[in-house]
Amino acid sequence: MKTFLVTDFDHPAQLVDVATPTPQSGQALVDIRACGLNFADLLMSKGKYQDTPRPPFSLGMEPAGIVTALGPDADGPKPGTRVVVFSGRDGLAEQGVFDATRCLPLPDNMSFQDAAAFQIAYGTSHMALDYKARLQPGETLVVLGAAGGVGLTAVEIGKVMGARVVACARGAEKLEVCRRAGADHLIDTDTQDIRDEVKALGGADVVYDAIGGDQFNAAFRACNPEARILLIGFASGDLPEVRPNHMLVKNITLIGFYWGGYLKFRPDPLTDSLRQLLTWYGEGRIKPHVSHTLPLDRAGEALDLLRQRKSTGKVVVTMPPSP
Repeated sequence: MKTFLVTDFDHPAQLVDVATPTPQSGQALVDIRACGLNFADLLMSKGKYQDTPRPPFSLGMEPAGIVTALGPDADGPKPGTRVVVFSGRDGLAEQGVFDATRCLPLPDNMSFQDAAAFQIAYGTSHMALDYKARLQPGETLVVLGAAGGVGLTAVEIGKVMGARVVACARGAEKLEVCRRAGADHLIDTDTQDIRDEVKALGGADVVYDAIGGDQFNAAFRACNPEARILLIGFASGDLPEVRPNHMLVKNITLIGFYWGGYLKFRPDPLTDSLRQLLTWYGEGRIKPHVSHTLPLDRAGEALDLLRQRKSTGKVVVTMPPSP
């Protein structure tokens, strides 16, 4: 089978042929049909992600496909079941073996591409906004990087939860995507000042920050008393400088959030969140936005779309059915 393999952190990943894996105890073999890409894949390819394994390994954190076999003592969906997997890696391959308990059956109306674009992005935004920030109807939610993979889901989920959503993104094309996702107000970060624009709208109650750097600083200065700031990621590459005295005076809460971490120490809220999200999907209230779909032999190009910030929503890599 073919897999997109990282052999060391100084060279780009390459598509190579390897032996088809055999499921071991507790594992499921999945015929992978699609895999969503994340900014974390770029970090992992350079050894800069918090959960980077030792090479060699394959990229791809959220594959979707069909279970074809179970290993001994595996407690998971039966062969033939369509599933999505939070694998953490190894999704950019034609087949993969994964912990059977991480294989989640798909609703009948969910395509493999939607499933591959769904889990991390929607799971991150829903857990962050609901479980962590306790976003309330009528509050003002400011989303930084609103046209990105997780940012766009924060716009959607914020609207479903009844918030007034302010989307911050670069350029008219990306802002139009945010508007279609339900944003109430749009801020072009290329030409407008986030602080001034948000303050003119009455200030921020919750800030969802996947960017960091100067945008964090601007949004921080536009926060209302008792605002909550969610640290989701640092796509700018610039870690923000926090002013604790300002947090104290305005009673601002700074919240770090890493979705995958809950698998290790508290999986129940994550499972409850995914159950709610799948219900919303079935009701047509949320719908993944996939801007680019490329085949496995163009996985390097797919990652470049993220690296160069040319995508909106999610980038998905597809695989042909195994013979």
